[in-house]
Amino acid sequence: MTFNPFSVIALAVPLLSAAVIALFLRRRGAAAAVVSAGAAALLAANALVLALGGHRFTDSAEWLRVGDWTFTLGVKFDDLAALMLTVVGVVGLCVHVFSLGYMRDDEARGRYFGGLSIFMFSMTGIVLADNLVMMFLFWELVGFSSWLLINHYHERQSAADAAKKAFIVNRVGDFGFLLGIVWCQARFGTTQLDALASATEGGAVVSAGIPLLLFCGAVGKSAQLPLHVWLPDAMEGPTPVSALIHAATMVAAGIYMLCRIEMLMVPDALTVIMWTGVVTALYAALCAVTQSDIKKVLAYSTLSQLGYMVAAFGLGSLKVAHDDHFHLMAAGAGAAMFHLTTHAFFKALLFLGSGSVIHGCHHEQDIFRMGGLRRRMPFTFWTFTVGVLAIIGLPGLAGFFSKDAILYLAWAKDPAVFGVLAFTAALTAFYMLRLWRITFLGEARGEGARDAHEGGLTLTAPLGLLAALSVVSGHGWFFNVALGGSFDGIMDEVVHPTGAAHSVILATSIAVLLVGAGAAWILYRPAGDDALARRAPGLFGLLGALRESFDRGYGWYVAKVQQRFAMLLNFLEQILLAGLIVRGLAGVVGLFGLGARALHTGNANTYAYWFLLGIAALWAAATGYLTF
Repeated sequence: MTFNPFSVIALAVPLLSAAVIALFLRRRGAAAAVVSAGAAALLAANALVLALGGHRFTDSAEWLRVGDWTFTLGVKFDDLAALMLTVVGVVGLCVHVFSLGYMRDDEARGRYFGGLSIFMFSMTGIVLADNLVMMFLFWELVGFSSWLLINHYHERQSAADAAKKAFIVNRVGDFGFLLGIVWCQARFGTTQLDALASATEGGAVVSAGIPLLLFCGAVGKSAQLPLHVWLPDAMEGPTPVSALIHAATMVAAGIYMLCRIEMLMVPDALTVIMWTGVVTALYAALCAVTQSDIKKVLAYSTLSQLGYMVAAFGLGSLKVAHDDHFHLMAAGAGAAMFHLTTHAFFKALLFLGSGSVIHGCHHEQDIFRMGGLRRRMPFTFWTFTVGVLAIIGLPGLAGFFSKDAILYLAWAKDPAVFGVLAFTAALTAFYMLRLWRITFLGEARGEGARDAHEGGLTLTAPLGLLAALSVVSGHGWFFNVALGGSFDGIMDEVVHPTGAAHSVILATSIAVLLVGAGAAWILYRPAGDDALARRAPGLFGLLGALRESFDRGYGWYVAKVQQRFAMLLNFLEQILLAGLIVRGLAGVVGLFGLGARALHTGNANTYAYWFLLGIAALWAAATGYLTF
């Protein structure tokens, strides 16, 4: 079968870029940067052409057959893939352009841009895959490229440890994902997405174990509890990497995968998924309150927003009045993808804005050593402000609309979930305004802040584009006009409140914004210390302990349980396997040989004793006292 040329371009361009850089440009950073950025631009243009042109297609070809099992290479490009590929392409291009300035003096930027190209290829493969096996292969390749980019500053032990931690933790989730794929193949005889939709459409019984095992992959990749611990540490990588991988695209792959397997979901599985997202959203928001590293505040914010998306998906379908009758809408998946899209733009803006701040402050990351940057970095200040207002849900900006869609679902389906998510939104407004005020207002408190300066065009241009997208991407006309009406199928699933419900959700959104932002404005005046730690040390310490609890728990498990179990297995292997089973009789003969050699001491007195003992044994045998 001949594949659509646009899909071939989407996969081939970043792969070719990575190959050229790896083979010829590893020591030529400037050339590698141009090649990788050019590939990103071509991928973004290709994604927009596919979306705006209304191209929708499904292609596949058999690649491998083992018995009755056939592995196909396939492409499924529908509205969902069009939306995700557009996000990956646009954000990826912004990050590449930003990296041209941010990584300009890095001696290893050839390797860095090669890693970016590998990542773009891998992420594109996940988006276009038409079956779970193919998705899993690209899923693992994304994990490899993430490890490579987090470990960019590999000479720092903290970066090397963070890369290993991310790789290992994701393998835990991916093992569950793989088991889910195997179970799916055994149950339905296929992992092809369209075939699964057809198989389940007739009412086929789906065990809750299948979607929950597949969800394990999303728990790892989208950093949900309890596999969230890798994401904050991953901030050891370059800041543009944090914007691309750990805010906008890779961590969103888990949400995208859930939307792809929506046909397999059953109520019990959706309940587990919903509460996993709710607890993650609340936990991460509480952790962000005590952070002083600008990137780690945004990292925990990402965890919280991903929890929002997972909770939205878990809320599932909604019974909605329409033309004097009711119908069910798969609103959870639509709301999750809606928030994924808006979050990708404003969180990429915030991460790149933090990168501009770090670059301008000579790589200072402690917000309490910043301050006064509004005057020294005005463009970064205003674009960062747009990102902050978007994430806290200021009416009219993108985050307001997507967050409200999730809150409405929660209000209609589960009041407890609605209460927790509303409280989480108040915490979001609190810690984001805290970050914004301490970083940009007041007077400079550190040497880096006093000498801060705005970056060049490559650093500021992506901020301007992402700021604009953070404003308009929540509006319906953005999807229906600016993107050619390509995503009506997704936007139709997003249920917006009307009537009394609209008043409740609007009042809630404004209330949590004012409470959270107002508390932060009153409590945190630009100063060199943390006001919460000074005024409420007990609460501050409790939140810090909560943040570190999972890492400490995993550390105890590894040291006290896993390591000791490994030592026991090693002992058994040495004694039973290596000693008795592997060596077998040779080991027994060897033991007898050791005993025999011990008898030959070279001492005449010893030999005389053995001689007398032998005569006594011979006499006893001859006289019948000793029988054999």
